[in-house]
Amino acid sequence: MKKILFGLTSAAILTLSLAVQASPIKLKFSHVVAENTPKGQMANKFKALVDERLKGKVEVEIYPNGQLFGDNKVLEALLLGDVQLASPSLSKFKKYTKKLQIFDLPFLFNDMAAAERFQQSPEGQALLKTVEKKGLIGLGYMHNGMKQLSASKPLHVPADAKGLKFRIMSSDVLAKQFEAVGATPLKKPYSEVFTLLQTKAIDGQENTWSNIRSKKFYEVQPYITSSDHGLLDYMVVTSAEFWNGLPDDVRTELKKALDEAVAFGNKVAAEKAMSDKQAIIDSKRTTVIELKPEERAKWVAAMKPVWDDFKDIVGEDNLKAAIDANKE
Repeated sequence: MKKILFGLTSAAILTLSLAVQASPIKLKFSHVVAENTPKGQMANKFKALVDERLKGKVEVEIYPNGQLFGDNKVLEALLLGDVQLASPSLSKFKKYTKKLQIFDLPFLFNDMAAAERFQQSPEGQALLKTVEKKGLIGLGYMHNGMKQLSASKPLHVPADAKGLKFRIMSSDVLAKQFEAVGATPLKKPYSEVFTLLQTKAIDGQENTWSNIRSKKFYEVQPYITSSDHGLLDYMVVTSAEFWNGLPDDVRTELKKALDEAVAFGNKVAAEKAMSDKQAIIDSKRTTVIELKPEERAKWVAAMKPVWDDFKDIVGEDNLKAAIDANKE
């Protein structure tokens, strides 16, 4: 009788084990922007590719608009296993590596093509690995675009920003950037920016055209200066524990799908930068200011000294490679 019971128990355990093995791997992808942004579209493309190629093996769940975590908490959530994939802005990694602060330096890249060249360079690729000692794995760079300045008053030259309060991401570089022109930087969550602008708790903010349009910041900011003064990009990141624990074939297919999705998202970012800017102009809800060459030169002169404050932190070799990336 005991042998029969033992046999049944063993069979039950085997059945349960096979059932567990057959369950799809859950992959929660958390991000803070709207689904119609480049990053939102990248995430949805990734899910579609995984659904097509790894059906029954991996199940991707997308959580946009900070539904699960804000960018300030998502990296901790990755390490705790609460989510498996995220793409915070590069500014959010200071706790894990200070070298990525290079991407916040004002007027470092002339355009997105220069930023792309640097990110694909040996130095740029090496920066993806600087978070590995903290248990994270950088899987690639996702573009959003160049940042613009919006404010409650026209911004033509740095003196126009003096005394104004600007929302910034949690970044020491960005704080120094605004202090360099006599403005007050305030570190506030992205989800609060519209309300802060609407209630005039802050005077302005910096963001890409796609974020300014998708979050309707242009509706509560009377002026936007087309400054292209900084870069807003993201790192697609996962935890080493999750990534290294995947079956080899699944990990390979996920990386292929992610690379394709990121390339798609970057193409969307380039297209939306132009179309969203034009849509904002056409809305007539705000005035878009195009800087004259001499005006832009004054902004560069005012903010470029910030580079010296961080060159030792980000690495002079990295800074040189980024500067060189502006040469085609």
